[in-house]
Amino acid sequence: MPEPVALLHVPALSDVAEYAYAATVDPPARLIFTAGACPLDAEGRTVAPGDHAAQARQVMTNLETALEASGARLTDVVKTTVYVASSRQADLVTAWEVVRDFFGDHDPPSTLLGVAVLGYTDQLVEVEAVAAVRTGA
Repeated sequence: MPEPVALLHVPALSDVAEYAYAATVDPPARLIFTAGACPLDAEGRTVAPGDHAAQARQVMTNLETALEASGARLTDVVKTTVYVASSRQADLVTAWEVVRDFFGDHDPPSTLLGVAVLGYTDQLVEVEAVAAVRTGA
């Protein structure tokens, strides 16, 4: 049975973006909405204060864990939103490159935002996702 997620690359739009511009989910599928994955260790401490890349790695590891607990993988992700606590575009790019590396060839639509502050002390990165898995998977 084919996967329920189809990523759409739109030839009429720029190919500069490292993600698909749209995604579809075919029925029957179960949608999974994650909370924002944060750069927290198992004890709830923020890892790597001041290091966008290290925090992004922890965030993506935590996102993988949350998806796995709900029966999904990164390749089931339909959409992400990436939040970076910085006004510097270079910091956003640093976090984004880590996120993209975790996804490999799977390039779901994504929104990358620079924000003033995130919820935990010293937190610089957060990623939330929507995934879809075939019903019964």
